[in-house]
Amino acid sequence: MRVPQWVKNGLLVVAPAASGTLFHGRVLANTAVAFVAFCLVASSLYILNDLRDVESDRAHPVKRFRAIAAGDLSRGRAMASAAVLAVAGFAVASLIHHPAGFYLILSLYAAETLCYILWLKNAVIVELGLVASGFFLRSYGGAVASHIPVSTWFLIVVTFGALFLVVGKRSAELRHVGAANRPVLAQYTTDFLHSALTLSATVVVTAYCLWAIDTSSTGLSSIKHDVIPVRLSMVPVVLAILFIIRGAESAEGESPEDLLLKNRTVQVLALVWIVLIVWGTYL
Repeated sequence: MRVPQWVKNGLLVVAPAASGTLFHGRVLANTAVAFVAFCLVASSLYILNDLRDVESDRAHPVKRFRAIAAGDLSRGRAMASAAVLAVAGFAVASLIHHPAGFYLILSLYAAETLCYILWLKNAVIVELGLVASGFFLRSYGGAVASHIPVSTWFLIVVTFGALFLVVGKRSAELRHVGAANRPVLAQYTTDFLHSALTLSATVVVTAYCLWAIDTSSTGLSSIKHDVIPVRLSMVPVVLAILFIIRGAESAEGESPEDLLLKNRTVQVLALVWIVLIVWGTYL
């Protein structure tokens, strides 16, 4: 079920938090339900992915310890678990107030992830877009669940931020794992991934800065917010992105998710960003 990966579903909180409405009763409830729904559906898809990749996982230095690859979970029980989790996820989503929009987001996520698992995992560049769109749908899903209007800059930050994370992970994998355990890596070069990482990082930084100084009703510097901490939040964002680029292109090949979970500097920068945003939008 990849419980540690559930941290990705924290992206559902971003839009409600940035709008300053996260702790409104209905918004908080909708966000919590959306988080649980995404966790259940994502876990179902992780199981299907492990069923599909069981042979290659057994040859991987880390993935061979996954339950199915290690033989701790039979294929029949794995399939049954995936079905139960998927049904439970979509059932939980019905608790959202007017859930039609969120159902569309959740269905798109499930459909594109299935396409990735079954057919497109080794489609060069296309697979980057599919994985990145999973992050985007999570972020946008948080807004859709509570019917929150979002800034154009927010959508750009989320889109290219997701691409940045995926390219960073592929760059780290190319250095650390190689094409033997992920065949699509054979179709990428270090120079291409470096260029893609630089491109996506540039757009993220530019769009976030524009969002932070945007004074419209959906901008982070709207009249409802304290402008100073909001605009100071640009500093930890830029520094964190630089650390992630450095980690992805280092000899150790540190992926963005590893840095977020293990690197103290990146964690401190993330905490500083959270404090500044909370200060600017709630205090």
